[in-house]
Amino acid sequence: MSSAQLEIQIIASLVAIACAIPGTFLVLRKMAMISDAISHSILPGIVVGFFITQDLNSPLLILLAAVTGVITVVLVEYIQKTGLVKEDTAIGLVFPILFSIGVILIAKNANDVHLDIDAVLLGELAFSPFNRFVITGVDLGPKSLWVIGTIVLITVGLLIAFFKELKVSTFDAGLAASLGFSPMLLHYGLMTVSSVTTVGSFDAVGAILVVALMIAPAATAYLLTTNLKKMLIYAVCFGVFSAISGYWLAHGLDASISGSITTVLGFVFLLVYLIAPHRGIIAVLYREKQQRIEVSLLVFLLHLSNHNEKEERHVKHLNEHINWQKVQSKTVLDLALKNNMIEINEHIVSLTKKGEAFTKQAISYIVTNEDSEIEHIKEDFFLFRG
Repeated sequence: MSSAQLEIQIIASLVAIACAIPGTFLVLRKMAMISDAISHSILPGIVVGFFITQDLNSPLLILLAAVTGVITVVLVEYIQKTGLVKEDTAIGLVFPILFSIGVILIAKNANDVHLDIDAVLLGELAFSPFNRFVITGVDLGPKSLWVIGTIVLITVGLLIAFFKELKVSTFDAGLAASLGFSPMLLHYGLMTVSSVTTVGSFDAVGAILVVALMIAPAATAYLLTTNLKKMLIYAVCFGVFSAISGYWLAHGLDASISGSITTVLGFVFLLVYLIAPHRGIIAVLYREKQQRIEVSLLVFLLHLSNHNEKEERHVKHLNEHINWQKVQSKTVLDLALKNNMIEINEHIVSLTKKGEAFTKQAISYIVTNEDSEIEHIKEDFFLFRG
């Protein structure tokens, strides 16, 4: 592995870390698409900064781009608060206008500036090692590495310093205000960090990958945990894994690095979306199946409690009178036997004391319809759940 390959992977990993931290809070605040708006609307800030300094590497570009990102958020919120349109519509109105203003400024005043699909939408990590940071003849590595590394250090430092405030304001803005925090100040601080991260990553990886690294790892982590600290760690791990795996996928396919990383992010999310223990599709389908079995069990036990006739309690009667399939009948019978709710003598089914107690509580729940009642039943009797 060459030094250039190592540098590309380090830069991609640092971008993933820098994006995952603010991205986690954006996902929790249901503001995922604001990152897409910021990633496009910062262009006027970059252009104005370039006009002032005539230097694409000036820190002023990052500052003005961050200001433009905050302006984007302010405009989106102002339009949304009118009540005439929803947030997604407001985003769709604001960022194309700002992005177009940036493009017009370039076309009119800086027509020789390189602006194409690779530079703006996809980026190209492969070129990052060639833009070196040299001081007094000493090569200190790629400029992108220093820029992104600085952003990561600042972002991590702010996260540690304001973690409690961010956590409270994210989940309960009213509580944050009552405790003396300023939810609005924290909100715009988060938007500023998101803007700085976006513009810092813009040159190295492009807008699409910035959005993908900001949202996909956080959304994937959200499927696995409700603990904020764990979610941040998972998001960072998913981002770094996808960055490195995506690079080697691009290397093997001779394809775009940014496009490959985004593809890996998508596959990782899809995998977790399917197999996540509590929120995954498979787990949800399993729970729904268990709930259907529970309902069938309840119907069966209520049927037994309402009939003393032997013919009504015969095993075969389940298929004939209750109109169940044989597989469903066997499943319910096995479940009831496993939980010691019934006993079978000469094919005649009878309730046990536990079954009778369960049935009485179930009837009480049906009559009262109190959630506390059903939870009590689950704790006492539904030992087979999950």
